[in-house]
Amino acid sequence: MKRKILRIIGIFMIICGVSVLSVFGYKKISRELHLRQLLKENVVLEIPALHIKVPVLEGTDNEILSCAAGHFPNTGEVGHGNYCIAGHNSTIYAEIFNDLDKIQTGDTVYLTDTDQNRTQYTYTVKEYRIVPPDATEVLKNTGDNRLTIISCTDDGKYRQVVTAISSNS
Repeated sequence: MKRKILRIIGIFMIICGVSVLSVFGYKKISRELHLRQLLKENVVLEIPALHIKVPVLEGTDNEILSCAAGHFPNTGEVGHGNYCIAGHNSTIYAEIFNDLDKIQTGDTVYLTDTDQNRTQYTYTVKEYRIVPPDATEVLKNTGDNRLTIISCTDDGKYRQVVTAISSNS
């Protein structure tokens, strides 16, 4: 009788474990499929040196930044002006820019447009710096074609800013 109860409990625990793993597997697969769809339909930012490839959606609200990088409204267009992008550096949210502090001057960054030809713009990193959260001058039009990437520092108190200048000009 005791063995029968233990066997039933064991089978029940195995079923529970498989169920939990199935839920997590389903969520991971769903997120990956969603990401692939976003990469097909949106502007794509790629930083090969950091193994970052992420869709860029319009806007910087929490919903957008939870799954992608966001383009600051009223900043440049893809390949033109100061195209400014924000993304999370966090283990709680989307972990898009967790390694941004490892970027080096001279690294190549690509921005792929959604136009019919999927035009790719190439940028070269010129600067990495830390600024206060209220340093909005990094979003201003500078008269050249550049890419500005902004993310929080690890402690969230400051902002990391990467400036990359267009190589297509």
